Amino acid sequence: MPYKGLREFLERLEEEGQLVRVEKEVLPEPDIRAGAYAALKMSEGPAVVFENIKGYDRKRVVMNVHGSWQNYALMLDLPKNTPVKRTSQEIEDRMDLFPVKATVVDAAPLKEVIMTNDINIFHELPLFRVNEYDGGFYISKGVVISRDPEDPKNQNLGIYRIQVKDKDLLGIQAGPHHDIGIHLRKAEEYNRPLPVAVSVGNDPVISLVGAMPLEYDEDEYEMAGALRKEPVEIIRAETSDLMVPAGSEIIIEGEIIPRRRSVEGPFGEFTGYYSSTMRQAEIRIKAITRRKDPIFFENLYTGKPWTELDIFQGPITSATVGKQLKAMAPEVVSVNANYAHGYGVIISTRSRLAGYGKIVAAKLLATPHGLLYPKLIIIVDEDIDPFDLNEVMWALLTRFRAERDLVLIPNAPGSTVDPASLSRGLVTRMILDATRPVPPEPPLLGLSLVYPPKEGAEWLEILEEMRRQEK
Repeated sequence: MPYKGLREFLERLEEEGQLVRVEKEVLPEPDIRAGAYAALKMSEGPAVVFENIKGYDRKRVVMNVHGSWQNYALMLDLPKNTPVKRTSQEIEDRMDLFPVKATVVDAAPLKEVIMTNDINIFHELPLFRVNEYDGGFYISKGVVISRDPEDPKNQNLGIYRIQVKDKDLLGIQAGPHHDIGIHLRKAEEYNRPLPVAVSVGNDPVISLVGAMPLEYDEDEYEMAGALRKEPVEIIRAETSDLMVPAGSEIIIEGEIIPRRRSVEGPFGEFTGYYSSTMRQAEIRIKAITRRKDPIFFENLYTGKPWTELDIFQGPITSATVGKQLKAMAPEVVSVNANYAHGYGVIISTRSRLAGYGKIVAAKLLATPHGLLYPKLIIIVDEDIDPFDLNEVMWALLTRFRAERDLVLIPNAPGSTVDPASLSRGLVTRMILDATRPVPPEPPLLGLSLVYPPKEGAEWLEILEEMRRQEK
């Protein structure tokens, strides 16, 4: 730790028994998506490298890189069986190191081959549909780099679904809630194209920060440096002033065509449903740079949870939202946003005063992630572990009073791919305040809590040691 790129991380996964290499010839469809799905069902969910893809000589695909808690822990150089709550806390702790300024380099392997003429992405990537009825081939784990046209210092990394439409044309979901959506709006006000670069096959932490719901002016490279505990190396793109990850396998450079939208989708989303077609922006590819040797096309399988996306997204969303909430409400103890891209969020907090849980929920809605995604928010006390659903259900069933602790916010902004939305982009938010009453609220019938035996922890160690000796 840290890893220079995807290749180095895959070597670590292989050493730890967290990688499977498929050397027999496979079809792009359905074999790759089926193999990625199967990896999720395996014990400790390994990454899978497809070495021999029919029709794509010397091209390899890797799936499920972040697709298990074990892989996730190894990415951070933690023991591979680190509990998910501890992993989220480690991310939050390392965020305290932010910012760690990136290092600019003059040369990198991704510049070994530079193509600016006769671009044909079908020749460069072993493309396939992530799910059977997708509207086309998708790049679902590319990190997109863009820059605010009015503030050149403000560069953003984000992961958005990208549909391959032609040999040099991509569709991209750049919603108004995304940072790239703000960049695009500003560029289109001047009727100018927006330069972008799509980085494919990344150091796993670069992919991670591309999905973090950071504040608009927070630099993802500087956050990646904090999580890595070492600066990220970046290099200038060929066709623009964008800075791209120097450890990438391949960079697709282009421009978003101003004021042009065309049909994109459907796409099998993290909700477990296909999203409908939408009119989205398009990228005209201007250049592709890559290594000379065979590249890894890293893609992301999405669908009915749990998939790699849920594991990939959950801890960073939990940690980032937790950090942002604690800055506004220091009573917040822990945040679990692991469910359906944070559609559901569970927050444990101390209560400063009566009804404080509802205020904490309102503060969540003011975060970058809270603006759009959380539609079910559960607030529990500090004695409840939000990562333990048994404890959360106990709190709901014994502390929640529907007539006073249920809050509905109708016609609120929502995810455009939510299958249960009122109309696209509008939802009803629901807050369940399952915290104990604080005066002047009436108490819970004056009852006392039953605490587990204080010697329980000691006996747990005794019994586990006895079982280890028996084995």
